[in-house]
Amino acid sequence: MSTRSASIALVFANVGHMLSHLLMLLYPTVVLALGQRFHLSYGELMLLSLPGTVLYGAGALPAGLLGDHWSAERMMVLFYVGSGLAAIATGCAAGPLGLAVGLGLVGLFGSIYHPVGIAWLVRNAQNRGRVLGWNGIFGSIGVGIAPALAGALTQWIDWRAAFLVPGAIVVVMGLALAVLVQRGVVVAAKTDVKPQPEPERGDVRRAFVALSVTMLAAGIISQAMTVALPKLFEERLVGLTHGSTLGAGGFASLVFAEGMVLPLLGGWLADRYSLKWVYVASWALAIPVFLATVRLFDLPLFAAIMVVFSLMSIVTPTENALLVRYTPGRWRATAFGAKFVLSLGVASLGVPLVAFIYDRTGDFAWLFVVLGAFAAIIVAAGAFLPRDGDSVAAVEAAPAE
Repeated sequence: MSTRSASIALVFANVGHMLSHLLMLLYPTVVLALGQRFHLSYGELMLLSLPGTVLYGAGALPAGLLGDHWSAERMMVLFYVGSGLAAIATGCAAGPLGLAVGLGLVGLFGSIYHPVGIAWLVRNAQNRGRVLGWNGIFGSIGVGIAPALAGALTQWIDWRAAFLVPGAIVVVMGLALAVLVQRGVVVAAKTDVKPQPEPERGDVRRAFVALSVTMLAAGIISQAMTVALPKLFEERLVGLTHGSTLGAGGFASLVFAEGMVLPLLGGWLADRYSLKWVYVASWALAIPVFLATVRLFDLPLFAAIMVVFSLMSIVTPTENALLVRYTPGRWRATAFGAKFVLSLGVASLGVPLVAFIYDRTGDFAWLFVVLGAFAAIIVAAGAFLPRDGDSVAAVEAAPAE
């Protein structure tokens, strides 16, 4: 495999991460403009996105199996073209049912990215901690620009444009990748560019149990925080947003923007320190912040949310590195598929959790209490992970240095 093929694969893997999150996070901001149009409550409108959120995770395991045993490159083409066409279909929806179907298809095709794209990325990477950090940055860029882009297109043009414009761009990217694969410019990597030692069977079993719990709990936290943020800011940052959709989306984007830098710090920590304790310590710090956020408003609230999302951004490369550490290479996409069944599929319970708590209390205070409890569960389960005096990347990189 040529260096050029590996470099192009890294580009499409990183851009795919950005676009995957961008498409999934357009709706939580667009929904602010749909209440009067469809005569539904906020909670009812948010539930229209539940099929897509479930499929975003549920489709990950079969996608990972196909990535391992068919073709990662062709699965990535399917991800790009399918996700883009699904977004366009959502923008053409005539009513709530059409929205639910379109968002469901966005989630189904989007489910391909995380198991296949991250495994594809790792296989083509020299320095995994650093590369996973950069991949996290691209994902955070997608998360960060989605609310502002959706708010701007909704306010300046129409809510449909918030899906049609990004959808068209993603389709074009997919067609470009298809041409590169067809012409042999991008070729399949049969083995890792930089192999790692196979993990011990006992450590694999122990890590499987611990990570299953932590990834599910972390997924619920991430899903709930991400979809609730525009509405939270619309209500608790009134002095800053003035109640506008663009203002709420803009401040949400500012929070997400920190993820454009901090995953690189997470990758740096994963290269140099114990993966286990970087992971556990980050979530331990989040617990008191969640509890403090219950009664905060305006700038103090904004600062607390920034801290929570900063910790979540730092910990993501470490979590992925832990999964790589304890998974045989030939099953990596499948392992990532299993992860995202939990963290995106089962964890989509975070969406109805937000809707349930808000519609019954009219506030998000109890949501933060529940999320703080989930963070405590992560800390307890993370302490059960195998000891890892050396991180994956540090062990791999040492001979080369």
